[in-house]
Amino acid sequence: MRELPSERGAEVGRRIGVGLMYGFWKPRVLGAWKVPATGPVIFAVNHSHNIDGPMVMGVAPRPTHFLIKKEAFIGPLDPFLTGIGQVKVDRDTTDRKAITRALGVLEAGGVLGIFPEGTRGEGDFASLRAGLAYFAVRSGAAIVPVAVLGSTERRGRLFKGLPPLRSRVDVVFGDPFEAGDGSGRRTRKALDEATERIQKQLAAHLEHARRLTGLPADAG
Repeated sequence: MRELPSERGAEVGRRIGVGLMYGFWKPRVLGAWKVPATGPVIFAVNHSHNIDGPMVMGVAPRPTHFLIKKEAFIGPLDPFLTGIGQVKVDRDTTDRKAITRALGVLEAGGVLGIFPEGTRGEGDFASLRAGLAYFAVRSGAAIVPVAVLGSTERRGRLFKGLPPLRSRVDVVFGDPFEAGDGSGRRTRKALDEATERIQKQLAAHLEHARRLTGLPADAG
């Protein structure tokens, strides 16, 4: 029997995130009601700041298992991240263990968090890796786009890599959608087409989220 990331651990992580995120910043959460209450879901999160993952983990209505680069699992963070149900992934190779664990989360009806851009960047969903399409098409899980905005406008005085303490960070959840075309195909062509559909949906959600929160078009 394969070992799955702990659902109970992810709930503990969510509660820790609630305390930290609301303690240090002022999250404004929009559209959380759109997240399906049950069944497999993939959060597709834009990634422009270190705070994005913990913020989503803390404010999401369901416990989330994020795919996190193995470089983050260092020292005491390794057992901690594993204990709260997060999934270590080696981005430099086809990490079959991580893929199996991530699919296991979805097969069990859980929530998988993915940064589809693969690494921290502009956070505009302009370039997506095929991993998101693979997990969505393979599992049949609904994708919920998530935009984290306001985290990169200014840097804090105490911690240069983080937003100023008590500043507002908006988290906007979008409408769930299916990545596949309904055929069930998992060919390279089908995944490429799914990736293109996903990119359009995520870009549209990000534009909508910026209008909704009153941020300029190039804000992250």
